Amino acid sequence: MNDASMTDATNWRSGKGHRDENFPVASFLIHPRHRGPILAFYNFVRTADDIADHATLNPEEKLNLLDRLGAGLVGDNSEDVAAVRLRTALAERGLSPRHAQDLLAAFKLDVTKLRYRDWDDLIDY
Repeated sequence: MNDASMTDATNWRSGKGHRDENFPVASFLIHPRHRGPILAFYNFVRTADDIADHATLNPEEKLNLLDRLGAGLVGDNSEDVAAVRLRTALAERGLSPRHAQDLLAAFKLDVTKLRYRDWDDLIDY
């Protein structure tokens, strides 16, 4: 078992950053005052996605890390930089964590659900 419970979740990142995406993240076309929150959201989601897809973490470790990110997002802990930064950015703007929570739920499905019954089941995902 990896010692996933004792490290910041960002340590499980793939190393991919916002400049490595196929689409612009926080482009220079976006006003500078919006770039910080966009990057905070990106870094949180990239961290969660990399955890869900990590090759050496077992499903239990992945789910524990994703749960911990979710707890950090709502202020139940401050263990993970990505969660704290997004939580702070959302609070400064009076925004809900709902979209980040929805993505965490999807990443948990990536860990636990390997097949979908039909098209409707996939669309629900």
